[in-house]
Amino acid sequence: MNKTNRGVALVTGASSGIGLATATALQNAGFGVFGTGRRITAEGSNGVTMLACDVTDDASVAKLVSDVLAKAGRIDLLVNNAGIGLLGGAEESSTVQAQALFDVNVFGVLRVTNAVLPTMRRQGKGRIVNLSSVLGFIPAPYSALYASTKHAIEGYSESLDHELRTFGIRVVLVEPSYTRTAFEENLAKPDRLLDIYDSARAGMNAVLRKAIEAGDAPEVVARTVLKAATASVPRRRYAAGKMARQVSFLRRFVPASAFDKSLRKQNGLPI
Repeated sequence: MNKTNRGVALVTGASSGIGLATATALQNAGFGVFGTGRRITAEGSNGVTMLACDVTDDASVAKLVSDVLAKAGRIDLLVNNAGIGLLGGAEESSTVQAQALFDVNVFGVLRVTNAVLPTMRRQGKGRIVNLSSVLGFIPAPYSALYASTKHAIEGYSESLDHELRTFGIRVVLVEPSYTRTAFEENLAKPDRLLDIYDSARAGMNAVLRKAIEAGDAPEVVARTVLKAATASVPRRRYAAGKMARQVSFLRRFVPASAFDKSLRKQNGLPI
């Protein structure tokens, strides 16, 4: 396909933030783009066709893929971006809350991917870009459950890529660091708050707010997704932004003890 007709892309969680920036970047690059949100009140104004989808619901996901195929006849690119956050001590979340987080961030990716794969196999080609995070490969104190979902996406994506290459399908990861979105405003709170963690939780909330304010624009991540989506020979993972590249480098080459000390300092924890 030429530059002005790169195929059909489906982007989950495209109502705002990284998802919206990604859908717009793909549309500008020549993709026909379908975006999703849990509640769609109006047609996208940037050339993106918005469809309602709840990634935690099998029937909703099946309808989404059916609607896209009815309108476009194919799906060449899937960007799994939909996700939610959670800030607090790991001990402060019930198993039910942890399961709800995984249902969106991990099983949501699994549902949409499984629904799209039969079409990509019939086509003999396809690209799946999964939004991970630097928290998919480093520790995240007071975001342990969220980080666990991203660690899971890392293992799932890299393993799935090996399974699908024989069908002409590649799976890649995009790993942003802090990004200027409403992520911090929309963070879920633990469902069984413990007084012992009040001070540390408030401190981490302040660290996160400051980091997001100084973070990358969503368009930085969107450009990385576009690169991952269109590379003729894709890499396994793409760091999105300067800080993400630095963290990735340090995690690989800095001694564990030094990395541990630096991470605690950056997060305002006693060294």
